[in-house]
Amino acid sequence: MKTLRTIAIALLMALPLTGCGIYSFSGTSIKPDVKTITIEPVVNNAMKINPSLANSLTEALIDKFKKLTSLENVEMDGDLQLYVTVESYDVKAQGVSANETVAQNRLTVTCKATFDNIKHPEESFEKKSFAAYQDYDAERSLDEVESTLCDQIIETLVEDIFNASVAQW
Repeated sequence: MKTLRTIAIALLMALPLTGCGIYSFSGTSIKPDVKTITIEPVVNNAMKINPSLANSLTEALIDKFKKLTSLENVEMDGDLQLYVTVESYDVKAQGVSANETVAQNRLTVTCKATFDNIKHPEESFEKKSFAAYQDYDAERSLDEVESTLCDQIIETLVEDIFNASVAQW
């Protein structure tokens, strides 16, 4: 009986958090009058081009919003609008071994995102920079590891952009 009472109290305390529509257990803070989002296809402005990066990043953003929000993805004029550009895609030597040769390389992807909240403009931001990187063994070519590295980098970028836009972290 004591356990049942504890559960009932916990549910009653949680009700105001879910009922207001501002807080959700996924960490988003989307106001109840916001129903749609437009995620524009990512544009790749980097000097070095990975041909699948922009499309993969676009799809990952759409998937993230679909999984963690109740927003409907619309092609244009969403209550929320997200524009992302890839600004750089760079590989640089990172670590040097004892015999003074490169031991690791680092692939870094930098993006800029503009987020427009049409109904609540105070939550918008313009050209906010996001970067993610992955290191890899310099004895391997970028072609060997690029797909795996990009998947990990995209995951980080999507998480950061999502948090900055609708979780407002």
